[in-house]
Amino acid sequence: MLQTDQTRGFATRFPAIAADAPLMKELMGFAVTVDLERGRNICHEGDLCSHLALVTHGSARVFKLAESGREITLYRVEPGECCILTASCMLSGRTFPANATVESDLQAILIPGAQVVRWMSDFEAWRHFLWNLLAGRLADVIGLVEEVAFRRMDQRLGEYLASHALNQASVLQATHQQIAAELGTSREVVSRVLKDFEQRGLLRLSRGRIELGPPEALRNAGVDCD
Repeated sequence: MLQTDQTRGFATRFPAIAADAPLMKELMGFAVTVDLERGRNICHEGDLCSHLALVTHGSARVFKLAESGREITLYRVEPGECCILTASCMLSGRTFPANATVESDLQAILIPGAQVVRWMSDFEAWRHFLWNLLAGRLADVIGLVEEVAFRRMDQRLGEYLASHALNQASVLQATHQQIAAELGTSREVVSRVLKDFEQRGLLRLSRGRIELGPPEALRNAGVDCD
């Protein structure tokens, strides 16, 4: 059961759920909190899903892992969200089709699977929360498929680097392997494209660190090669 301070924190992250008093009353009775450290595995492909985590702090990464060891990020679960694949597995009775790991120290509220299913028929606010999240995730995954299928790696990598230059800082702390896992390719391909970008003056490479050039130049890096 949630304590008063935990309830307030949850309401800040999930206002639509908290606004439904009967739903919130049930949630407070069934929910438990969990703290997970960065790097911990949450789910593996083929696992049964027993609880749904509503994230209040930190983030998790959901990804596919090939037999070759290559990865591709499907999406991240941020505060105010849950893993929609977990919810869909509970509603359909299927096993988890991907992998999930803690990306930054995470705190979440766990809801038993039986309640996740029952609340779909009992509470409109719960239905809206899950359907809205599903719609957003579906759009994200369709966008990812378009990226992988129809854009060259230099274009995708240029866009990825440009987004970091705009949203975070001019220095990206990441290995070539980590970038490859984000984009669903091999480390060798990422290294080759990054080296080409460096030779063209778009960035500077050092161990585990990339000094980024102007975002617009990075975004157009692939276009300039057409």
